[in-house]
Amino acid sequence: MKRPKGEPPVTRRFKLQHLLLGMAALYLVFISFKFPQFLEIAKALSGDDGYDLAIEDSDLSRPVFNSVYKDTLHRKLEDSQHQDAPVRPSKEPLEERRNGSKTITPLQHRYGRITGEIMRQMNRTNGLSVFERMADEAWTLGLSAWEELDKLDGKETGDSSVFEGKPESCPSWLSMSGEELATGDRLMFLPCGLAAGSSITLVGTSHNAHQEYVPQLAKLRRGDGMVMVSQFMVELQGLKSVDGEDPPKILHLNPRLRGDWSQRPVIEHNTCYRMQWGSAQRCDGSPSKNSEEMLVDGDVRCEKWMGNDIISTKESKTKTTSWFKRFIGREQKPEVTWPFPFVEGRLFILTIRAGVDGFHMSVGGRHVTSFPYRTGFTLEDATGLAIKGDVDVHSVYVTSLPASHPSFSPQRVLELSEKWKAHPLPKTPIQLFIGVLSATNHFAERMAVRKTWMQSSAIKSSRVVVRFFVALNARKEVNAVLKKEAAYFGDIVILPFMDRYELVVLKTISICEFGVQNVTAAYIMKCDDDTFVRVDTVLKEIEGISLKKSLYMGNLNLLHRPLRSGKWAVTYEEWPEEVYPPYANGPGYIISIDIAKFIASQHGNQSLRLFKMEDVSMGMWVEQFNSSRVAVQYSHNWKFCQYGCMENYYTAHYQSPRQMICLWDKLARGRAQCCNFR
Repeated sequence: MKRPKGEPPVTRRFKLQHLLLGMAALYLVFISFKFPQFLEIAKALSGDDGYDLAIEDSDLSRPVFNSVYKDTLHRKLEDSQHQDAPVRPSKEPLEERRNGSKTITPLQHRYGRITGEIMRQMNRTNGLSVFERMADEAWTLGLSAWEELDKLDGKETGDSSVFEGKPESCPSWLSMSGEELATGDRLMFLPCGLAAGSSITLVGTSHNAHQEYVPQLAKLRRGDGMVMVSQFMVELQGLKSVDGEDPPKILHLNPRLRGDWSQRPVIEHNTCYRMQWGSAQRCDGSPSKNSEEMLVDGDVRCEKWMGNDIISTKESKTKTTSWFKRFIGREQKPEVTWPFPFVEGRLFILTIRAGVDGFHMSVGGRHVTSFPYRTGFTLEDATGLAIKGDVDVHSVYVTSLPASHPSFSPQRVLELSEKWKAHPLPKTPIQLFIGVLSATNHFAERMAVRKTWMQSSAIKSSRVVVRFFVALNARKEVNAVLKKEAAYFGDIVILPFMDRYELVVLKTISICEFGVQNVTAAYIMKCDDDTFVRVDTVLKEIEGISLKKSLYMGNLNLLHRPLRSGKWAVTYEEWPEEVYPPYANGPGYIISIDIAKFIASQHGNQSLRLFKMEDVSMGMWVEQFNSSRVAVQYSHNWKFCQYGCMENYYTAHYQSPRQMICLWDKLARGRAQCCNFR
């Protein structure tokens, strides 16, 4: 039977159907991944006023202050024509330099998921952004604090008990009930810190386990992410520097009654400095080595407890040896082990004792774990005891406390000696200007910098100039001490806004403006007051680059993606793109003076795009400069350390005042070696 002429061939219809089905399948897959973003775009295009940004900080719920400021630093932050994400230049990636550094030019990669036009529509409907409201309030409160500070004369500041170090008497013991602790956000204030021999006794009851969803576990189990959890934390904390920054954790004790979702109980110890955790010590019931270097004041770090079903090869060998000794008639001491010291729903008595070499934890009078002190902290820093998690606290007792706290007086830290004073700003051109970000009560950190790398030959000869950039504190007496410190040492630039962790970017802008307006420098470097800088080595690194080239140097990140959840979450309103522009890590980076002039100029006419992450902001500004001017040379080197220290470093981060002194002593012996970190 012949097929009519008008009927298409079967094979042609078969191929067309398959093509349509394939396109539909691809479209469904695409929609499944992009649907959340399409909802964001739809809201923006509709101009819906209901697009809200979740704000956790209660301070932002206050009415927005509108002020007219006297100069460019006081202007309210506004949206500008540069809100679009900068265009990435098409250059070749990663080229190795002879001296070991890498010359990086960014990869060609378009960001766009949500365009700048949509973002501008959102801003028109929502008014000021979260960052703008935060900055506006900080300026308003800061200007008020500045006016109060400006009225203080030298006599009033000099008579301050805070500065003169008049001893404050502290109680030798403290106690608090569970109800009192709960009303104080589960935080107990230790006014003079701890001392060797101090003891903390906590009486509490562990909660029964509850279900908790773990996304990472859900991925491994393909959908089943529910686990039973019962854990609590006991932390010895220091004082936080600025709002928004977590206080340092001198001791983090974390008993996990159900383990790490493995059904085997574990106790973890750790420390945290500048919101960076150290390496954890974990006790899971396996006894630690009894060697001398592993002992803490003669105690083992981890005792053995029963119920541990993991038997190591070494432990099996020990049992075999023990059986053989008993077989031949040798006397063998019996091994005594105890169960895991915390039981769900049962009362416990936990004691933490400060020894000579570390903390010692015992439960019910039996030693359980010991944790050695880590470099960078002292017992005097432990001015707060925090208890949180799955536990009911009945009472807390702290005994054998010190009667006074030496760090309460900055005079004990600030050595008013002529040799630590900064030279006046030179009138001749310099090679490098270094701006150091600091906080008002970081007296010890600034003094450590003055006594170490600020004594470098290049700084003493005025080839390099260093200044600290500090915003204001909510406490009037702390600002008064800061003013006197600045007047004596001559190396502090006080910024008239209230300090917040999220507003570090405003300090960076101030560094650029100061470097452009007050000194004639070829390059500007930004670092933190816990960054140790090998000044001579950094100078050699930038001397190999032509002055005709624009420079952006540091430990560079390429194609880093913003986090959309968790503590460091960045919303699509704050950053709509898929990746950040190339940026150098914040602890230490260098820009050429032409880039600094561009930043100062853009900020002066209110067209500088601001972001709450300071290092990412600099990457945005450099890319914006790069797209409009001469190509920037991106120079990458791992030796601008982001976390801690590495051998032959250029800069080392998260260094405490004690570690600064240690690093300087090693450099004096010609060794660029690290000190024990935490």
